[in-house]
Amino acid sequence: MENQSRVFAEILPAAAREFAAKENEHGFEMRAVNSQNPGNVNQAREVQVTGTAEVCCPADRVSVRVSVANSKESVNEVTNSITRRLEYILQSVRQHGVSEKDTSVRRFLHREAEQYHMEAEVKVTFSDFDKMERVCSVLLEKLDKSVCVGTPHFFHSAESLSQMRRRACVSAVENAQQKACEVSQLLGQTLGPPLQVREEETREWRSEDEEDGGRCRDSAPLPHIPNIRASSRVSVSFSLRDRSRKKL
Repeated sequence: MENQSRVFAEILPAAAREFAAKENEHGFEMRAVNSQNPGNVNQAREVQVTGTAEVCCPADRVSVRVSVANSKESVNEVTNSITRRLEYILQSVRQHGVSEKDTSVRRFLHREAEQYHMEAEVKVTFSDFDKMERVCSVLLEKLDKSVCVGTPHFFHSAESLSQMRRRACVSAVENAQQKACEVSQLLGQTLGPPLQVREEETREWRSEDEEDGGRCRDSAPLPHIPNIRASSRVSVSFSLRDRSRKKL
C-alpha cells in the first residue's frame, strides 16, 4: 500500500477574519485568523488537513467452466452417457468443499442427421485458488479427452471491492491524522478530537503493472489474476489546544 498526503493547515477562531494566507514549499498552507473580539482568549482553533491513500486488491474469486459432449443414436443413450460424467464432475467438486450455490449446470440436446447430440456445462466458482487447480487436475486426469476444462476466469467479489474502498478511506484518514499531529507540533499546539471528516474524491482502476516472471517465450501464458487499485482523498478538521495555556 502506497500512502501520499497533502496537508492544508488552517487556524480558525470562531467568528473570524482572515489576515494572512501563504503557501510554502513544504506543500501545506497555513492561515492564521484573528477573532472579531481580540480579547476573547477562549477562541476556537482548528487545523484542516488533506490526506490520500492508495490500496491494491487482487481478485478473490475464480470461475471455471467444465463441459462434456457426446452423440448417440437414441436420446436415452446420450442422456445416460452425459449424466454419468456430470455426476462424476459434481461429485469431485463436492469432495473439495465447494457448495451447491457455487455450482450451476446447463444441458443442451439437439439432433444431427441420424444421431442425437448432447452438450453439458458445469460452471464452478471457487474462493480457494488451490482447490480450483486440484479439481481441474483431477477431472483432466480421470476423464481425459471426454471433458473440456476451460481457462480459469479470475474476478473480484462485491465484498472484496467494498472492503478495498473502506481500507482506502480509513488509510487516508489515518494519514491525515498523522500529518495533523506533525503540523500541530510545528505550531506549538496540542491536537484535539476531530471536528469533521469528509471524503472528497475516490478513484478505482485496474492495475496494468503485471509481471511476466521468467516465463519462456514459447510457453503458454498462465491465467491472469487481475488487481484493482483504489485511492481516496479526505479532508479532516481537528481542534487545537494551546500547550502553554493552563487548564482552569
